Parts: sequence; C-alpha cells; structure tokens
Amino acid sequence: MLHWIVHLVGSLSYLGVGILMALENVILFIPSEVIMPLAGFTAARGRMTLLGAIVVGAAGSAIGAVPVYALARAVGEDRLMKWIQKHGRWLLLRKRDLERADARFKRHGKFAVFIAQLLPGIRGLIAIPAGFERMNAWLFVIMNFAGTVIWCAGLAAGGYALGANYRKIEEYISPIGWGLLGLAILAAVVWWVRRRRSAHRTQQAQHGSPIARR
Repeated sequence: MLHWIVHLVGSLSYLGVGILMALENVILFIPSEVIMPLAGFTAARGRMTLLGAIVVGAAGSAIGAVPVYALARAVGEDRLMKWIQKHGRWLLLRKRDLERADARFKRHGKFAVFIAQLLPGIRGLIAIPAGFERMNAWLFVIMNFAGTVIWCAGLAAGGYALGANYRKIEEYISPIGWGLLGLAILAAVVWWVRRRRSAHRTQQAQHGSPIARR
C-alpha cells in the first residue's frame, strides 16, 4: 500500500494527493498521516507547492466525505448501523468507533465536523452522524474543509521540513533509522491485523450471545 501511495503522488502530483485524500474517507486504512507528509516531502523537492498540496489535500478530503454523508442521510441511522454491525469489519469500521463519532456530534453540534478533522480515528466517521442529523450539505463541506486545512497543513509541513533536509537526515539515520522505519511499518501492519481479528471476535460474540439472537 505504501508503494502505491508513493507512486500515485509521484506520478499524478496534485491530482494524486486529492484522490488519495478523498479515498481516505471511504477506505479508512489509507491514512492521511502518510499521504500529506509525503505530499509535503514532494513539495520540498520541487514537484508541487506546499500551499497547493495543502489546499488540494483538504479539498479532496472534503469532497470524499460527501458520498459518505449522502449515504448516511439517505439510508438512515437504523439501517446503516445494522449494516455496519454486520459488515463493517471489512472496512475496519467498528460500531463503537461510530458511536464515539455520533456522541461527539451530539455534544458539539455542527461544529463537531470541524473539530473531528483534527482527531485521528474520527475524521472519516463524522460524516455519518452528520448525515443522520441531516446537517446542511454546504455547511458540512465548509466545516469539513476548514478543519482539514489545519490537519493537512501540520502534516504537510512536517513532510516539507523532512524533504528540505533529506540529505542531512539521511547521513545520520542510515542504516539504523531506515531499519526503525521498517519496524514502524511492520507495527502498523500488526495493528491492522489485530484490529480485524478483534472486530471479527466481537461480531462472533454478538451473534453467539442470547441477547444478540433475540
């Protein structure tokens, strides 16, 4: 997956960043924490501007959230929650994650869409309770974009700083640093596998319990 993200950003530039950030809302294991630092890194090497990468990334994320919002609005809470409980594990989507996003939306109202864009794990989910509550579509897009600009700016700036000092950093961290990077990627894969197994066990327990069968 990492190789695919690098290739898409490198070959399509701004369009690649926008597409990946849009997909992040639908495919939750495509993380903006990888996409935007890579975009900043690419900007530092002259393939795009930092501001352009930030704006395109935020726009892609806001646009990508619209289908999720529209689906939740059209289908309704009861039907979609039942579907997520049954099939959500294939998208690494757990009912309790959605319940957290829903509780945040109920607590902060429409402003929750802005706040959620700064919170990993909730960013891509807040569109669902916003759809349930039939939030104004234009306001949803504006709040999503505004929060995501801040999120993308922080991540892209880190990647830009790394790209600008790439040669110096490489002298100090090779080869040990690259080994640590490999371990970090391995840890992310292990986390992903454990999360899938946990979601599967939770579903089995729910279907196997007397309460779930009633």
